[in-house]
Amino acid sequence: MADVLVTHSNHLYSDRKQIEKMQPYPPLETLIVVAVLRQAGIDTALFDPTFDSPQEGFREALRRHRLRLVVVCEDDFNFLSKMCLTHNRELAYWMAAEARRHGIDAAAHGSDASDHIDQYIEAGFSSVVVGEAETTVLELAMDKPWEAIDGLAWRDTNSVRRNCPRQLRADLDALPWPAWDAIDIEPYRRHWLQRHGHFTFNLVSSRGCPYQCNWCARPIWGKHYHAQTAHSTAEQMLHLKKTYRPDRIWFADDIFALSAQWTEEFASAVVKLGAQIPFKMQSRCDLMTRSTVAALRRAGCEEVWMGAESGSQRVLNAMEKGIRTEQIYQARENLARHGIRACFFLQFGYPGEDWSDIEETISMVRKAAPDDIGVSVSYPLPGTKLYRIVESQLGPKQNWSDSADIAMMFRGAYSSEFYRALAQALHIEVRGGAGIGEAWAQVQALRADADRNLAVA
Repeated sequence: MADVLVTHSNHLYSDRKQIEKMQPYPPLETLIVVAVLRQAGIDTALFDPTFDSPQEGFREALRRHRLRLVVVCEDDFNFLSKMCLTHNRELAYWMAAEARRHGIDAAAHGSDASDHIDQYIEAGFSSVVVGEAETTVLELAMDKPWEAIDGLAWRDTNSVRRNCPRQLRADLDALPWPAWDAIDIEPYRRHWLQRHGHFTFNLVSSRGCPYQCNWCARPIWGKHYHAQTAHSTAEQMLHLKKTYRPDRIWFADDIFALSAQWTEEFASAVVKLGAQIPFKMQSRCDLMTRSTVAALRRAGCEEVWMGAESGSQRVLNAMEKGIRTEQIYQARENLARHGIRACFFLQFGYPGEDWSDIEETISMVRKAAPDDIGVSVSYPLPGTKLYRIVESQLGPKQNWSDSADIAMMFRGAYSSEFYRALAQALHIEVRGGAGIGEAWAQVQALRADADRNLAVA
């Protein structure tokens, strides 16, 4: 009989794109919070709604335990949580209302809750954990007076009170490892094997990103960056290798291997411990130097995803991305030299982008020939410069319903249909497949329609 129930609102089957991809990962931040509570001696249960019916499973968890607190703790290391999708928000709201119906306080944590405190409390949450979660949730679970808990926003009679911000922790090695044993790993393994023939597990070595891209929302860690020691990260890899036997690892860091020295230490520790597991990661083009790439290869890296964003230097400058287009090509060459797959994130629709900029991006993709791409459109989230630039243009729809939405929520050069067609054409070109001619014809037809409408206006 647990005192505290920790859960999240990412139900895979509410997202069309995730059903198609079928690359599910355990909720790392949720599991870290469970581990912190357990370490403090608090009886804690976990409900994971990733695969099963969220409503049925949540109700059963409420019946099974004598709870005094429910924490809907999103995975801060999952891009789906960072996108603040409305399907996830609606499930979180339902959980809060259900907990309240049973007389149980519910706390919310995540990017969306931090951005929309009043709405979450209005939906039934008693409190919102703003910023970094672990210590705030622990103090809440230990019944510390709410007014004395940094990082907490809470309902006080007819108003919402916001306490002082929570100071970020710098020593990540002091945290317990995620409570992997609290979750059923086998459905994750089964879905990966059925769809892809291999099992990929997730891990994280750092928090945050120090770069200044002006469309990137940072409600949890701001512009700060902290990392575990390289040896601790290698030890966790070894633990996963021995205990769960994944075929591959996905490092879910916003920026993995930011420091060249850390990367060298990491490669040495992995080799010394015999912890090698093939892995993929996210980084920046300007960090993929020859020496760093060589160290990553020694550690087992097979795939790197980089935010190329655009082939237009003008657009990159407007985004304050801090890279030059030639660095995209250099990173591609350095990774190819060591047999590491180079994959690009692309972003269209940024304010001021026109067809000539789009053409430069298409040309960059064709010249650099990345092994894979992910395509999106500029997504204005609260707290970003992009949001401030387009705020006056936003209507009722300010979040995507799911990750396949790809909707323009402000006035771009082209329509959402155009950008969806562009994404499809680029995916077919990079990944191969039938219908490439028809896909580009659709792009050109939608572009022509937009140009005609602009001429009439």
